[in-house]
Amino acid sequence: MKQIFGVTVPETLIEAARPDATALIVYDMQVGILRQLPHGQTVLEKVLRLLDLARAAGLRIVFLRHMSLPKRLAGTFQLRQMMVWQRTNDLEKLEPWFLRDSPGFALAPELNVRADEAILDKITMSAFEGTPLGIALRDCGLKSFIICGVATEIGIEPTVRQGADLGFIPIVAEDACGAGHAEAGERALASIRFMGDAMVCKIDDLARSWKPSL
Repeated sequence: MKQIFGVTVPETLIEAARPDATALIVYDMQVGILRQLPHGQTVLEKVLRLLDLARAAGLRIVFLRHMSLPKRLAGTFQLRQMMVWQRTNDLEKLEPWFLRDSPGFALAPELNVRADEAILDKITMSAFEGTPLGIALRDCGLKSFIICGVATEIGIEPTVRQGADLGFIPIVAEDACGAGHAEAGERALASIRFMGDAMVCKIDDLARSWKPSL
């Protein structure tokens, strides 16, 4: 790593993804989201492999869940978003898809969240907005985060953008990320690569970088 003025700057994935410097963010791997994706099972299998590797390496792990508000609390933007996503302009027909405790809101049971791992709920696309995620990462002295899950073009890209603005180095495990729309997902990854704030890697790259720790 490069050093100047007492600050260290990682240049490689091995340096940025050190278990004592990073966390794994598992984004919106919920029953109601995965069942909308034709490749949902494949994404789940990839995320489970990365999760096993991260747990073995001793990373801190945070799961995110997207939560709908009841219609009475949804407000202007939330209702408009529901109109766009549900393709209707009839407010009476809108149905919040991810109300707390609804079947679709739950995380995929295969993730088997452990007692020392956190679950954070959000109503936004960025995992950092309105959640204590940034506070928790900073308080643990972490410098980067690895992100996986769904969907690349909807929530992962905004999380990468805001995470970079907050001073973290985002690491995108691209083969453990799923897209709701394949072309939009590729565009999101291309944009992330172009900006250069994040590192984009494969699960095998992270496995090799953690090998000395396993």
